[in-house]
Amino acid sequence: MITRVDDYLHKVPLSGAVPEQVGPFTLFRSTTIWPYYARPVPGSGATIQPADIELVRERCAELEIPLSFEWVVETCPSLGPAAAAAGLTVVEHPLLVLERADFRPAVADARCEIISADEGPVRQARAVAGLAFGEPGTAVGSAGPAERDAAAAGMAADTVAALQDRMRRGVSVTASAFTDEGMVASGTHQPVGSMTEIVGVGTLPSMRRRGLGAAVTSTLVEHALDNGVDVVLLSAESDAVAAVYERVGFHRIGHAGAAE
Repeated sequence: MITRVDDYLHKVPLSGAVPEQVGPFTLFRSTTIWPYYARPVPGSGATIQPADIELVRERCAELEIPLSFEWVVETCPSLGPAAAAAGLTVVEHPLLVLERADFRPAVADARCEIISADEGPVRQARAVAGLAFGEPGTAVGSAGPAERDAAAAGMAADTVAALQDRMRRGVSVTASAFTDEGMVASGTHQPVGSMTEIVGVGTLPSMRRRGLGAAVTSTLVEHALDNGVDVVLLSAESDAVAAVYERVGFHRIGHAGAAE
């Protein structure tokens, strides 16, 4: 399973990036509005050294792009120590998967549905996610519907257009939760073949502790399983966030590493 996950994670950036080999890494050069990262080539068995990190650093400097890495810790355990030795900040997050038999649907006091690629819903979903990740964690926060509407109205047109393009191409699918106050939670899955990853699940901070994140995740899982996917994966910000996903049926298989 962890090998399948690693292979998927090496394919999913190709919907928005061009791959380039740099030493033992594939550097994904973005063709969209957000940067990507370098990953160790799956199955290579390479032992990463600080000098390998420097090769990528030099290439990123030439291209004038940010230096960052993502990987599955269990398939490349040498990368974290090498990145730290090269002066990068290294973090690890719980990596979880769900198979069809594990799925436990979750509901909340909200309407959850897959949204269209129309401009209004796309702006709102992006705004919800931005506010959610701006106040990380699971505690109830301050940002709510007023801040969502302001962020949606001020969003750059190229950001909205890029998100709409991905949705229309089917490389991302977004679900949202709605109450009387409008859209209050959102998240996305990114199918490639028979696997998908759920990313960007977030709830307006003022609306937390109502099961909305789990309900949006459940809607995304249901859509994925109904459309040819047999394994859903995600990485969680923390153990507390991982517990939300475990209630839907996800279980831990390892750790997702990131360095920048």
